Amino acid sequence: MKDYSDFIDSQFNELNKIILEGKSNYIKKCQIFAKKIYQCLSKDHKLIWCGNGGSATDCMHLSGEFVGRYKFDRKSLASICLSSDISVLTCVANDYSYEDVFARQISSLGKEGDLLICLSTSGNSLNIIKAINEAEKKGIEVISFLGKEGGRASKLVKEKIIVESNTTARIQEIHLMMGHIIVELVENMFGYGGK
Repeated sequence: MKDYSDFIDSQFNELNKIILEGKSNYIKKCQIFAKKIYQCLSKDHKLIWCGNGGSATDCMHLSGEFVGRYKFDRKSLASICLSSDISVLTCVANDYSYEDVFARQISSLGKEGDLLICLSTSGNSLNIIKAINEAEKKGIEVISFLGKEGGRASKLVKEKIIVESNTTARIQEIHLMMGHIIVELVENMFGYGGK
């Protein structure tokens, strides 16, 4: 069997390079995101997550960390993922369009004071753009995890983390890593971590 050690090593090197080049910005942004999430949840509002493909499952994963638990036993924190309900997704996509699958849910479920968290490797998905626009109409603040150069979404949101890479897998890996850091920061802000 062929030895793939060099290929695997190149993947780790690529990931490490992206992390090291963006590290100081990522540290700053993780703290900003955690503070915004804490402020939202501490006022009994909810987190609303949306993304496509791998980013959709990362949204489900991170949303679940708030509803369930991450490192500490604590009260459940209000968080929903708009890509979780297949019935709603297919209904809206069929009756309206796929571009509307998130905006339609925000129009019914979102309330002023909630926080929309978008994950997009390109920042150009039309359903993400429409979600951001709908959130703005409802007075819902938006923060975004983006990739590449941020795309159209980066022009619509003030607070964003942009992973400057053209490799989708690396972008998603770093989004998830930062998401986990943010969850733990929020738990600590609520006093569960003792830090």
